[in-house]
Amino acid sequence: MAKKDEKSHKNAPLIGIDIGGTGIKGGIVDLKKGKLLGDRFRVPTPQPATPESVAEAVALVVAELSARPEAPEAGSPVGVTFPGIIQHGVVHSAANVDKSWLDTDIDALLTARLGRPVEVINDADAAGLAEARYGAGEGVKGTVLVITLGTGIGSAFIFDGKLVPNAELGHLEVDGVDAESKASAVARERDGLSWDEYSVLLQRYFSHVEFLFSPELFIVGGGISKRADEYLPNLKLRTPIVPAVLRNEAGIVGAAVEIALQHKLTK
Repeated sequence: MAKKDEKSHKNAPLIGIDIGGTGIKGGIVDLKKGKLLGDRFRVPTPQPATPESVAEAVALVVAELSARPEAPEAGSPVGVTFPGIIQHGVVHSAANVDKSWLDTDIDALLTARLGRPVEVINDADAAGLAEARYGAGEGVKGTVLVITLGTGIGSAFIFDGKLVPNAELGHLEVDGVDAESKASAVARERDGLSWDEYSVLLQRYFSHVEFLFSPELFIVGGGISKRADEYLPNLKLRTPIVPAVLRNEAGIVGAAVEIALQHKLTK
């Protein structure tokens, strides 16, 4: 009987939460398809975004999702993303949230607040995991690098479908400067670059990363992945490079995948 119960819990829907600098979004994730069941729910990120205020906002989102007919069973684990380096559940960097997060055990904080198991993963890692599992990287063996071009440059390092966490490839030095200071989407707008001019910077960046890691595939995410036809055709690389597929839902899906993997609720 225990075996049967165990099996019925595999791939059951789970809640994923994506904490961002401006919004906290959540959804109920179908782990078989990597899609949301119903609409996502969003609340503004509190200002200042302290651990206590963010924990309250996360609890609000989880309560809303848990009240839905398609909600996972009460007490099921929740996966959460955070915009910073997370190691063993502890925050080691905090770019767009309050500095009081540094050295906070975010897993313990949210587990206590929600009264159910919570595991937190870096936001770019979560998006990369989702993209490798259900998106453009599905079924690709070897190294897949998911690079997000936004406020900075986020990255996820996937090998044989498994995440190697906290790869901060946006901070590689290219031409003597931090790559994201020149090649992020925000840097393109700040410097008023045309797509052709921006492509030159992306070429330098991706060539460097390609030389270091020889990946099987690059996947480009972030807001400007919608404009991928403006710059991807200009890049000359050995490695195939394609736009991300999951877009805005990738973080939520990846958070749910990570918690499912940690609790052996999916393969």
